[in-house]
Amino acid sequence: MPATVYLSTAYLPPSEYFAAIAEYDEVLIENEENYLKQSYRNRCYILSSNGIQMLSVPVLLGSLHKTPIRDIRIDYSKRWQQVHLGAIMSSYGSSPFFLYYFETLQKIILKNHIYILDLNQELLMAILGMIRMDKRVTFTNRFQPVEGKSNDLRYCINPKKASPYIPKKYQQVFNADIPGSRKLSIIDILFNTGPETRVFL
Repeated sequence: MPATVYLSTAYLPPSEYFAAIAEYDEVLIENEENYLKQSYRNRCYILSSNGIQMLSVPVLLGSLHKTPIRDIRIDYSKRWQQVHLGAIMSSYGSSPFFLYYFETLQKIILKNHIYILDLNQELLMAILGMIRMDKRVTFTNRFQPVEGKSNDLRYCINPKKASPYIPKKYQQVFNADIPGSRKLSIIDILFNTGPETRVFL
């Protein structure tokens, strides 16, 4: 098996993303691709009392038809940070490990990063530390065409695509035995299982 997995950047990625990382020694984040709408690059899914809820970071696309992901800026004209943090608190505030991890994530989300890539990267590194997954994470320096290699998951982990990944069962505040539960952000497992998160990937 190759030692490196290729992934797209993702905002509070799903558990499937981290299950993939766990299988490799090194993570290479795509830095040169064009921004892809309706993907995990600027959105995540959490479990609320009303079911699965999408949280999307608004971005500024400019006038270019295709914009490299490294150049995608976050749009702060919308109060998305307060909306996201409020939704996360409402959904997971009573979870067993919420107080252990929320403050760190909150501080990162409130930092006002200019680029979505930087926000995603800081959240990714923080979560890898929380779940005790020591991996070398770097960025690509040129775009590599998709060739169907088993370690190239840049376009495989997508909320609109079918996936063989099946989340393991764990105790949750709300029942996730509903369609789409595989899309849930890693924070669902993290807030509910804490240091045992890796066991449920």
